[in-house]
Amino acid sequence: MIDIRPERGHVTNMEITLRIPDELARLLGTIGENERRALEALALEEFRLGHLNRTELRRLLGFGTRAKLDEFLAAHEVFGTYTIEDLERERRDLQRLGF
Repeated sequence: MIDIRPERGHVTNMEITLRIPDELARLLGTIGENERRALEALALEEFRLGHLNRTELRRLLGFGTRAKLDEFLAAHEVFGTYTIEDLERERRDLQRLGF
């Protein structure tokens, strides 16, 4: 079941409900752990398919820095490409820092 709650004509949040038998759910961990793992699995697959870029992935997963995202991706053995967009963003960041 997908529950989309529109506000002012656009989707603000999407809630997805997974139904897992209780005996299996207990084996998988707590509700919070399972929610996070499901979100990470979906987000990671969408990133691999090219449906999300690094900025979108970082926002979806709630990582405050690119370093945290890089750590997450490395832990899942995902080594994305370095795009011109990445280069430009890093160049702007370095200029802002005075380099």
